[in-house]
Order: sequence, then structure tokens, then C-alpha cells
Amino acid sequence: MTETINRIQDLITERQWYSLRNELSEIEPFEISEIIEELDEDDGIIVFRLLSRDVAKETFQHLPIENQESVIEALAKNVSRLSNLLNDLEPDDRTAFLEELPGQVTQKLIQLLSPEERSVAKQLLGYPEDSMGRIMTPEFIAVRPDFTVAETLDYIREHGTHSETFNIIYVVDSKWKLLDDIKIREILLSEPERTISDIMDGKFVSVSAFEDQEEAVQIFQDYDYIAIPVTDSDGLLLGIVTFDDVMDVAEEETTEDFHKFGSFQEAILNPLKAKITYMYSKRIMWLSILVFVNVFSGAAIAGFEDVIRSTVSLMFFLPLIIASGGNAGAQSATLMIRSLATGDVEAADWLVLAVKELAVSLMLGITTGIAVSLVSSFRAPEIMPVAALAMVSTVMTGSLIGLTLPFLLTKFKLDPATASAPLVTSIADITGVVIYFSIASVYLGI
Repeated sequence: MTETINRIQDLITERQWYSLRNELSEIEPFEISEIIEELDEDDGIIVFRLLSRDVAKETFQHLPIENQESVIEALAKNVSRLSNLLNDLEPDDRTAFLEELPGQVTQKLIQLLSPEERSVAKQLLGYPEDSMGRIMTPEFIAVRPDFTVAETLDYIREHGTHSETFNIIYVVDSKWKLLDDIKIREILLSEPERTISDIMDGKFVSVSAFEDQEEAVQIFQDYDYIAIPVTDSDGLLLGIVTFDDVMDVAEEETTEDFHKFGSFQEAILNPLKAKITYMYSKRIMWLSILVFVNVFSGAAIAGFEDVIRSTVSLMFFLPLIIASGGNAGAQSATLMIRSLATGDVEAADWLVLAVKELAVSLMLGITTGIAVSLVSSFRAPEIMPVAALAMVSTVMTGSLIGLTLPFLLTKFKLDPATASAPLVTSIADITGVVIYFSIASVYLGI
């Protein structure tokens, strides 16, 4: 890829437009999008302008939103080319682009669409954000149950070029109520005179246009579908969601949760291109909150000054013990957040999981307690029982905090991913300090 980019940059520098066009004609649209990302903005625009109409459409769909906005801005003076690009885009890809723009800009671009495409764009943008309606495409093939196989194949040949996919054919009644979905393989292998109703089994899975996009991810995982039909409240077929759209949703949700677990206010998709001020603004809020949370750790330590003064060796094991509690909590939180996100566990499962986590954390605590006892036997044998018991208690407590926090957030309709590792660790640190020095004060009789 680096060699190709260097060759393209040389052609741009030498203004060899004909050679550059020929070079680009040998490259797949997805690779061209990657090249545009790597080039500076002006060179990227030059590359895009040299693409044919069909290749430009596919390349645009693969570009990140920042590059898409640059292309639109560059084409703004060429209204005809900009209109062609927007009209050529698949409805779901166009919606994904338009919803990222300010409202006034979106309205201006919608006016460049043909009346038919404008109607489609307004319909899709009218659905709630992150709903199935936003990512569905109205380009699919639907037939009546009384069609013969021969008529169906003729219909596919006539209308298939405008469909997102024809691996699945949908069956609807006269009012467009969804009756079934049939794999194209079943139609191809059937006798020409058979009707579609003969092939139907009435078994299909659909989703509402108002359901959350994450529902589609789960359905694709469970049923291994290529596309899912999207219906309204009356069961009328509105569109379909394809596998590639769901993969984008899954990647976006995973990225968002991953960043939340690292205490980011919002996902930073590309740190190389993100502005310093933007990266600062997305990290400072949680970092500031955690600073104040950790003040309680200092306050807890200050409350045990007499204990610390009497046995200074206690401080040697403090970082080790509270870090172990925080790490155990982070492990537990990671497991629960993932399980809640995939639907493997629900809020009602908390008690069962808590009992199981108690057993697991007790075993973990005993193991790490033995390890810290060995260290203490050499370093500070006089507090070996304190270190061992504190380790067991802190690991168990941290684990239960990590398990419980995601469930609490889910109960209050909040994203469980907000139970980030730093937050869990900070809370576990505070409880670890209190547990450690409380055990020490009792053992030492202070």
C-alpha cells in the first residue's frame, strides 16, 4: 500500500492526470478509500475527482465521515456532480452520512436529490436515531404468493439491479404485509410452474423499524441471516437490513463500549486525525471525576494515621493489596459488561452470579493471600496475618463491586459500559484501604 501511495503522490506532483486515472482504474474502491485517507486533503480530493461515477459512489461509501465531508465540500461548486453522487449512494449509506451533518447542511444536500430519492431520504431520517429505520434500505425484491417460479425469476431479472441483495426474496400480500422470506436457492431449484405459495413455510424473523440497531446484531448472530426484513407496527414490509450494515453497527457499538470502559466521554475513532482539543475534551470529564473519587482514598488513609504510625511496614503492602482488589473488580466488570451486552445474562441473574462470584473470588483471594503471606514472611512477619486476611477480603470485595456496578447501571437504564475499569478500580481502592487498615487496627489492638 505504501508503494502505491508514493506512486500516486508522484503522479499528482508531476500532474500526470491520464496516468493517474489509469492507475486508479486498477485499484478496488475500498483500497482507493484507504489511499485517500492517507493522502493530505487536497491530494485526496484530486484522486476522488478522477474516479468514474460508479467507482466514486463505492469509494465514498467506504470513507470515514471526515473525508466524506471534505469531498462534499470540494464538490459543492459542481452541483451536477454532487447531485449525481448523492443520488447514486445506497439509501442506507446516504442516511448514515447525512445524519452526521448539521441540520442546515443536511437540508441543503437533500434538495439536490431527485424527488424519489428525496422522499426516501426524508423517510429514513425520520426514524429515531440508532433505530433500525435509520440503517434499513428500501431496495429489495418482493413478490406475491401467487407468482410462479418462472414469473418470479423474470421479475428478479427486471428489478434485481436496484436491489441491495437478491439472495433472499420476500413474499408480501396486496397490502405489502410480510408473509415469508425465501432463499433464492429454493426458487432456482423449484419447477418453473410451481407457485411461490407452494415453496413458502411461513417461518421468518423480522424487526420493527423503531427497534434499536443492536437488536439486528443479536438476530444475525442467532440466525446466521444475510438480511433481515424491517416492518412497521402492522407488519408491512418497509425495507431490509443487510449483513454489512449490521457489521458496521457491531463495530461502532464495540468501539463505543471499549472507549467507555476506558473512561472516555465519547469514542475517538482515529487519534492520528483527531485534534488535541477534541481528545482533551473527551477525556477530561471522567478523569476529573475520578480525581475527586480518589480523594476518598486519601481521606481513608488519613483516618488511620495512628495505625500507620505504630506499624510503618503496613504501607509496604498497601499498593499491592488495593491494586489486587481493583484488578479483580476490573476483571469481574469486564465479564459482566460483555455478558449483559450480548444478552447472555440479565438483571434477574444477579443473585446467581453473585453467589458464583463469591466462590470464585474466595479462591482467588486465598491464592493471592498465600502469595502475599510468603512475601510478608520475609519483609514484615509481624503483620503477615493482616496482609493475608486483607488480601482475601479486598479481592472478594473488589470482585463483587465489579459484578454489581454494571447490574445497577442496567437497572437504572444506563449503559453498563460506564462501569469502566478506572471507576471500578477507584471504588475498590477506597474499600481496600478501609478493609486493610480496619483489619490492622483490630489485630494490633489500636
